[in-house]
Amino acid sequence: MRDQADLSAAPARKRGRVAEAASWVLIAGGVLLGWQVVIQPLIQRAPAEIALRLAPTSPLVLRRAAESELVAGQEGSNPVRFRQAADLAREALARSPFDVRALRVVGLTEAKAGREGVADDILTLAGNWSLRDDPSHAWLVEHRLKQGDYASAFAHADTLVRRRDDIQPRVFELFTVAATVDTARALPEVAVLLSARPPWRQAYLESLFADARGLQVAVNLAVLLQAGKAPLTNDELRQLYYQLVEKGQLEAVRVVRTRLNRPPSPPLVSNGGFGDASAPEPFQWRLAQDAGVIAEIVPDDVRPADPALRVDYDGYSASRITEQLLFLAPGRYRLSAESRVEEGDPAARLALTLTCAPGDLGILSAPAAAPGAQVWTPFSTTFSVPSTCTAQWLRLETRSGDKRQRTAVWLDRVAIAPIAPEAN
Repeated sequence: MRDQADLSAAPARKRGRVAEAASWVLIAGGVLLGWQVVIQPLIQRAPAEIALRLAPTSPLVLRRAAESELVAGQEGSNPVRFRQAADLAREALARSPFDVRALRVVGLTEAKAGREGVADDILTLAGNWSLRDDPSHAWLVEHRLKQGDYASAFAHADTLVRRRDDIQPRVFELFTVAATVDTARALPEVAVLLSARPPWRQAYLESLFADARGLQVAVNLAVLLQAGKAPLTNDELRQLYYQLVEKGQLEAVRVVRTRLNRPPSPPLVSNGGFGDASAPEPFQWRLAQDAGVIAEIVPDDVRPADPALRVDYDGYSASRITEQLLFLAPGRYRLSAESRVEEGDPAARLALTLTCAPGDLGILSAPAAAPGAQVWTPFSTTFSVPSTCTAQWLRLETRSGDKRQRTAVWLDRVAIAPIAPEAN
């Protein structure tokens, strides 16, 4: 009976031992897991030398240690630290072959050792693996510039500036200096980048307006881009034109307009029929919305298919209702237009004027409507442009009275034509 009892208890004891062993395994696993939970933040955040003692075979730790050695070597120009950085980075790559940052450390240490050809190959690979590895792209920009390879240098600079708004000023200055110093080779490469319409295009164009050097680059880029697939938009061209005007460079405005043929000339007045908005400002009507004046280009009540300028004026406020820039050669001209009076006396309250630019020499001030005509009625006047008048502002201006008196008028088909000498 005792033998039978011992035999029946054996499986139970065996199961107990198995359960006990399993329990120890779980405990050991829990301890190991807990250690991993504790050690991971230390591996990622602790100083590299401490992390290396805790996990000497971790690719992450090896790469962090390599980066730390590289920084120390750069600060002290210590070749020993560079060699240590290279060794650690290579060991990290042996354990994690696609670690871009470790690959970059190897490339930078090769460069420090004077093997720039090898460094170029390695860092090009790092840059191709990750568009986000800024140090690799920064080194490649500098190295390719030393080689005179603007296309490649600017391509890597483009990669940087697409991601980092904070480095835009430095990269933009690089583009502008290169385009100024080595215009024939560098400027076309800047144009190539801008032709892709990168997200930084507008910011770069605006950066060129800070000084005369940048404006010259902007003018040259406008000409190059016009011949490509992404010419300046009307808004971009408007900004360039106005910057040149504000800085008194009217001759540059004329040259750019002629080279780009935007807007084409003739006609001497752009959009005189108020139905073609393709011309950029300032060669397009710029409407002011001042107190007491409403100016809008809308379909005419009488000729719905023919848009026109409608002005509603209180007769008291002062305003330059609309204007555009002209480049009329010296000589005699005829200004013509059509008007339709809705209310009031626009011939007394509104005037078409021509003023020389730069300066404020007036060469024409004429009533902006045929007197009292409540149907479309043509009117015209003649004027002369003196030889000292480089450019002109054609404006529709108010002539305010002592009290408010509403004036509403339509204006259309504004044109200027030269008068032949024999017709005088």
